[in-house]
Amino acid sequence: MTTQDSATTTRPIAVSTGTLLAGAGVAAFSLTFPATVWGLEGFGPWTFVGTRTVLAALIALGFLLARRVPPPARRYWGPLAAVACGTVIGFPLLTTLALGTSSTSHAAVVVGLLPLTTAVYAAVRSGRYPSKVFWCAALGGAAVVIAFAVQQSGGALSTADLYLFGALLVCAAGYAEGGRLAREMPGWQVIGWALVATLPLAVAGGALALAYEPVHLTAHGVAGLVWVAAGSTFCGLYVWYRGMAAIGVARASQLQLAQPLLTLVWSVLLLGERLSAVAVGAAAAVLVCIAVTQRARG
Repeated sequence: MTTQDSATTTRPIAVSTGTLLAGAGVAAFSLTFPATVWGLEGFGPWTFVGTRTVLAALIALGFLLARRVPPPARRYWGPLAAVACGTVIGFPLLTTLALGTSSTSHAAVVVGLLPLTTAVYAAVRSGRYPSKVFWCAALGGAAVVIAFAVQQSGGALSTADLYLFGALLVCAAGYAEGGRLAREMPGWQVIGWALVATLPLAVAGGALALAYEPVHLTAHGVAGLVWVAAGSTFCGLYVWYRGMAAIGVARASQLQLAQPLLTLVWSVLLLGERLSAVAVGAAAAVLVCIAVTQRARG
């Protein structure tokens, strides 16, 4: 075994510990949308995403340097690029743009499909295709979300919905590739190197955005920025990838069923949003569909 392999191979952890870690990741992610809405009180969307990425990348770089972790082997660059593009840049940017015009509860219902899209991507990526029951439930869940989005948007998909559907696709790839990679290197190194890889782009993008988007510092704005940078982007993804590596993508996706419901609760408690019966019903229907897909996968 080479020095690089020795440095990046992760020790196996118990299933119970992996479940707790993945659950902690879900709890962190459930606060992302409300924190983003807070952040947009003080920052423009492009400035917010650029700044959150820079802060998270600096945290990751500090950990990597402190632990003297060598750069990842070339064979890891492709999966790390998928994590960087999907979870570090794509999902935060697209959901932030969506939340500029969409309510947190609406976004939570649409993004509730993420466990399903992640499972579909993982199935295609591995070449192990699930049963017809899986695909029927998957299509049912997608139909529920599309119908909900159309009904809420007055008969057609809004621009915010298109952003959210795009976020689902890129994040599914980032989650699945990161979960596979976390079996070979510690989860914090997976997200750490993905963040560091985006640092130059984030600095340039954030600096450019600052020239065009005014910043008005508020308590909510700063709190939201700090949470998404340290809580969701670094710590949340670290425990999520570590837990997913231990218990598998399918079981971790089951835990993620709770994320949209938790986000709906946070939207009421932190943002004062009023939940419609349609939103709650759509979220429940999506949970049922995803639960069926998980059972069909075995």
